[in-house]
Amino acid sequence: MTTRREPTARQMRLAVELRRLRDAAGLTAREAATLLGVSNVQISQIEAGLTGVSEQRLRRLTSHYACTDEEFIDALVAMATDRTRGWWEEYRGLLPTPFLDLSELEHHARFQRHAAILYVPGLLQTEDYARAVFSSRLPELTNEEVELRIRHRMTRQEISIPYEVVLHEAALRIRVGDRATSKAQLAQLLSLSEADHITLRVVPFDLDGFARASSTMTYVGGPLPKLDTVVRDAPHGSVFIDSEAQLNTYRTSFRRVKAASLEPEQSREFIHKLTKEL
Repeated sequence: MTTRREPTARQMRLAVELRRLRDAAGLTAREAATLLGVSNVQISQIEAGLTGVSEQRLRRLTSHYACTDEEFIDALVAMATDRTRGWWEEYRGLLPTPFLDLSELEHHARFQRHAAILYVPGLLQTEDYARAVFSSRLPELTNEEVELRIRHRMTRQEISIPYEVVLHEAALRIRVGDRATSKAQLAQLLSLSEADHITLRVVPFDLDGFARASSTMTYVGGPLPKLDTVVRDAPHGSVFIDSEAQLNTYRTSFRRVKAASLEPEQSREFIHKLTKEL
């Protein structure tokens, strides 16, 4: 197979899962290569996401690794054989790779959960709000770079999977742009909160019990819980987290954030009240 120059995050996730299975089986890369009848270089390339793996070889590997979770194996096969070239490919070479990886992750997601403290999440932003966010970045972006990011973000919003969001009051009150931008953003939140696939909750300043759950994050559901992913913002793009221990930590974190929030109807009333104050 052709060696990839830059594996996508999805390809890397498959590679990581295969490495985890081999480690759990107590086999070295050389031993796995011998069982599969290939060179240990090929195993190393597969586990680095640099080379793909066929369904037949993947199933043979998981058999050698004594993995009996058929649902998990089928999910890995789907990842290995997927040849989707999604809408995000038109931005390859134009936007940083993490933008494309996030789009691909969302395309294959079963659900999303988001806890936001300071900013309205990208999937709920208006164009003007997004423009204000991108225009404030350092180092400064050119107008063309800003508009590319806005167009990409608006296209990302065309999803219909279950999306649960908990917004802190700070994110609703901070004016990333002017007053008109903030008012339009609140109006959009009210409108989107009525969508069947979106559940929006708010954490007001005066609610107790939020200190232990004050982490901004995006939790993306995979085909199985062990293939879920947490996305955290970093200075140079998104960071994907997928270890089981950390996934459990973030599941607990989101439950706590949700427990500290208002119910959806109360949240809509709260946003409506803020809109009147602007």
